[in-house]
Amino acid sequence: MVTLSELQMKEVIMMHNGKRLGFIDDLEIDEKSGLITAIIIVERQMRGSFFQKPTERSISWDQIVTIGADIILVSEWEEVQKQPTEIPTSE
Repeated sequence: MVTLSELQMKEVIMMHNGKRLGFIDDLEIDEKSGLITAIIIVERQMRGSFFQKPTERSISWDQIVTIGADIILVSEWEEVQKQPTEIPTSE
């Protein structure tokens, strides 16, 4: 079994070109099945971007090729911005 804190220490890397995408920040979980549907990564910070907000990206769980000791390899991924979750209100 792997915990979220262990996953967050692994860097996410594109398998076909070795591009470093960042580190896992959060998970998307299907409410009905309880299965992980995607990982949310925070893109690596570039020099001089100290005051810039990091960009979050979603990678489908199906695109994960392997989870290694230090890295997570993913196949091609589509850029999908993380959408804010609506909180239902009771009226």
